[in-house]
Amino acid sequence: MRRPGATDVRAAALRLLARREYARAELELRLARRGAEPADIARVLDSLERDGYLSDARYAQMLVTHKAGRYGKRAIAHALRERGVAADAAREALDALRGTDELSEARALVARRFAAAPRDERERARRIRFLIARGYGVAVAREAVSGTRSSTSDAG
Repeated sequence: MRRPGATDVRAAALRLLARREYARAELELRLARRGAEPADIARVLDSLERDGYLSDARYAQMLVTHKAGRYGKRAIAHALRERGVAADAAREALDALRGTDELSEARALVARRFAAAPRDERERARRIRFLIARGYGVAVAREAVSGTRSSTSDAG
């Protein structure tokens, strides 16, 4: 099997980008898995960025918009890092969440996910774990589930 040349790499990259946005690192990994040479991949990705087809900033903004309200800032930041989004693009996209009220979002998320109030401590703990897994801080999760401010004596 022959290794794809730069023209083949560009065509493959454009086919992938036609379906959805990609972070540069994600697209680089996909093209490498197809057997493309690293030098060809770098040249093609540089060209696609110059032409406006590939943008970490645009990808980061799309991801933040998609996950906002369903995940906390921590989880969204982790998703951006995991996908290899450039740090400055991730920071800029996360700035859009600066004015959001995580507590209100967490409460709304719990209300959508769970129909009734927790019956006991086990159900309350389950909801707190759910919010923590979604990237909300422990204090926010506890307050969202209990509806009252958590105190330091309540830490156990």
